[in-house]
Amino acid sequence: MGVLLLVGLAFSGILLLFVMRASPHVAFVLWCATLFFVPVWIGVSIGPFWSAITLMTGAAVVAFGRNLTLLPVDGVVAILVFMMVAQYGLKLASLATVVMAMSEWILPYILGRLVLTRLPHASFVDIFAAFVVIAALLGVVEFVTHTNVFTRISGPGSVSLYETWGTLQERGGNLRVEGAFGHSIAYGATLAMGSAFVVASRAKIWMKLIALLVITAAVAASLSGLGLLTLALTVGLSLLLMPGLGRRLRIGILVLGGGGAVALLPALTRILSAAGQEASGSADYRLDLMSLLKVVRPWGSAEDFVGLTTGGSYLGVFARSIDNAALVAALRVGWVGAVLLLAVVGFAAVRLLRRGGANPASIAVAAQIPSLFTVAFITQFAVAFWFLVGVAVSWPVLGPLTRGSRQRANE
Repeated sequence: MGVLLLVGLAFSGILLLFVMRASPHVAFVLWCATLFFVPVWIGVSIGPFWSAITLMTGAAVVAFGRNLTLLPVDGVVAILVFMMVAQYGLKLASLATVVMAMSEWILPYILGRLVLTRLPHASFVDIFAAFVVIAALLGVVEFVTHTNVFTRISGPGSVSLYETWGTLQERGGNLRVEGAFGHSIAYGATLAMGSAFVVASRAKIWMKLIALLVITAAVAASLSGLGLLTLALTVGLSLLLMPGLGRRLRIGILVLGGGGAVALLPALTRILSAAGQEASGSADYRLDLMSLLKVVRPWGSAEDFVGLTTGGSYLGVFARSIDNAALVAALRVGWVGAVLLLAVVGFAAVRLLRRGGANPASIAVAAQIPSLFTVAFITQFAVAFWFLVGVAVSWPVLGPLTRGSRQRANE
């Protein structure tokens, strides 16, 4: 029975690959559905644990695989991959570290580099924007009903991941909305990135404004200050730098933003004030993380700091959670690897500074830079971020939105 099940699953996987290969639109829709609506603890254990989004990303890479114009930044990524494999071979990094980096950083980046080779820019933007809005709508429903349906799905998958991410958070006695992302910050940050695609989509102006309102409400319901900050940065950069936006849309977003701030500020202030001690402790915790810099090595993973005391600080308190993506990267692959990672992010973000070079992906990545120092690459946020880094790198090579899509955006 077990053998028949494995054969059936293998056959289904091969059939799915054929379908995805034949239809890039179907492939991207399936990938987005997995990203936004399948929790990270759902997956299979074949040796290491492989989450559903990792498996779907691998399948999508196969589906979108085509000839690709390589760029210098791809050489940086290749050096990073070689370096991590070498570290594992020299026993300077664990297999878990290498698998995590490949599945959460490198594989999504590769998909981002490939997706626009077969999917038109306008279709890509519209599909991604649609899933962002649906995820936001579900977040609003979660806030109203105080029910997260995704946390009720415990398997098939990893019990330890479910225990880590399958529990709900509170702030000031209020439930924090997190959707299928396992954490409110990951949920809010991903929706913030997606707002740039809503602005750039071919939807009517009134539809964009309603969608942005829903996204703002969902991010506010996550009670994540970082989510609201990066949402404001993303929309602000979109208004300032994204080409092809009409005056009516810009004015509408400005009015919506002002009205939303007035409407949400009292409630958010009340909640955050009630959670003042919690928020203060969170800020102090992030400052205390800097003590971990003492154990970071130039090359390879840092030594085990559980039980280690340095400068009077017990570093073991950070073993469970390190809310700093740049620092986590340095702890896992060393200073050299962390610098290479940040160089790739910088290459993707700096494109928006070129005249006419701004696009929704580069704007989304640039607006998330503050989050890299205040939250780790957790759950699907890591996949979404590195996927958009790859898209931002590809966009200037493959071209802008079509003229027709720009005209629709200005209607």
